[in-house]
Amino acid sequence: MNPVDLLLLRHIAAGRGDRTSLVDRAGTMTYTELAEAASEYAGTLAAGGIRPGARALVVSDDTADAVVAVLGLWWHGCVPVVLGPMLRDAELAFIARDCAAEYADLDLSRERRDALSAALGPVALRHELRDSAAEFVEPGAPAAFAEGSEVLVQYTSGSTGRPRGVRHSMSGIRAVLTGFGGVLALTEADTVLSTAKLSFGYGFGNSLLFPLAAGACSALLAGPVDAFTVITAIHRYRPTVLCAVPRVYESLLSAVATRGAAPDTSRVRLAVAAGEHLPADLARRATEGFGFPLVNGFGATEVLHIVLATAAGAPPRDSTGVPVSGVTATVRDDHGRPVPTGTHGRLHIVSASAALGYIDRPEAQAGTFADGGVYPGDVVYRTPDGDFRHVCRTDDLLNIGGHKVAPAEIEALLKATDGIADCAVVADRDPAGLQQAVAYVVSLPGAAPEEVRRSALRAIRDGLPPHRRPSRIEPIDTLPTTSTGKLARHRLRTPEEAR
Repeated sequence: MNPVDLLLLRHIAAGRGDRTSLVDRAGTMTYTELAEAASEYAGTLAAGGIRPGARALVVSDDTADAVVAVLGLWWHGCVPVVLGPMLRDAELAFIARDCAAEYADLDLSRERRDALSAALGPVALRHELRDSAAEFVEPGAPAAFAEGSEVLVQYTSGSTGRPRGVRHSMSGIRAVLTGFGGVLALTEADTVLSTAKLSFGYGFGNSLLFPLAAGACSALLAGPVDAFTVITAIHRYRPTVLCAVPRVYESLLSAVATRGAAPDTSRVRLAVAAGEHLPADLARRATEGFGFPLVNGFGATEVLHIVLATAAGAPPRDSTGVPVSGVTATVRDDHGRPVPTGTHGRLHIVSASAALGYIDRPEAQAGTFADGGVYPGDVVYRTPDGDFRHVCRTDDLLNIGGHKVAPAEIEALLKATDGIADCAVVADRDPAGLQQAVAYVVSLPGAAPEEVRRSALRAIRDGLPPHRRPSRIEPIDTLPTTSTGKLARHRLRTPEEAR
């Protein structure tokens, strides 16, 4: 079986090839047109001598071309590694080396593409392959993948910010389609709009796996995401299912309150929030303000997509949900033993969607993929009625807008800034209850705190992508420490974050 058969060719065989599969700023593509484009892409790979089974980077924003690239790579038997253009060139080059990529499709400006091409090393490049291919090679039927073989690699960050390649299988794709796919219950009549990008596990499922598996339409949103681009996309594409991170719903509510810019959500039959904790009050305000049922979901790259979800239409409450079909969730202590109801512990997931493991991270893999399942790195507890409630991350990672942000990376940048003696980055909550990063900085003797604060703001603006930047810079005389001299991060957090 090949994902192309599951997501594309079976719809054409059933006579549904003229239905719209994708829509973006460039126009629409039917399922037949998408199949032809993916087949042609696979033929170019064959003509260029790309090895079936090779890992292949797709560096692109969310466009129809990116989906064609993924499907074409699958058709040829390659393993896509989808990455966002917001990553820095050094990060992209690291990932290329880490996963031993043999091919890269770089949908970037010519200037950046040329600079990155040199940094990637001996990797076949899509634009060069397309220009040099002597003639088209008929790709034939899609290559067959075994159920337990690697078909997709997604990158996530570890506690030090070093990206980890997560290896997914064909059986994992099937599992999420019958798991959370059953919650979505998509049909051919649906149009799905996701603000989370294809390079993000949540977005890959929302914009590619679920809609194409159902024969539905995926509306692709390129460029930066803010309230007004989302409102414009809702008006343009008229989605029936909206998937976003919680802070997008907060920004939409804010746009309505401050500017009267209300999106027309009359066709939205279901909305999904995932990627970060959804406060109960935000869920209530979004449900009441927009009139759609809101599902809160919890997932992780290591399990491909959402594995815990609240019921559609259920009254908003501070719940992470219950396991979706095919998933078993338990709360365990540090030794892997189940803990009683109401006791905080590590979330453990057993699911066929669990990844095969990490690329070349044996120690991390042993800790995450253990006890017959996956520890995604979250502390939760279970209520008497079976709901799971999220408490915090088990490590120091911050979860900002669905992006995992490592404090160490921000702290290293700030400590190298003139006038800063020391700093610490911790989680806090904004007025809407969403997590944000706050940097506490200690000035060198003689340095003016306000000038140091301005220097810090310039440093993070110049050195970090938007989703990794702290929301606030707070001067502080000294950082709190424990009795052993270690940084006491918990004393910098608000009482809610410290719990």
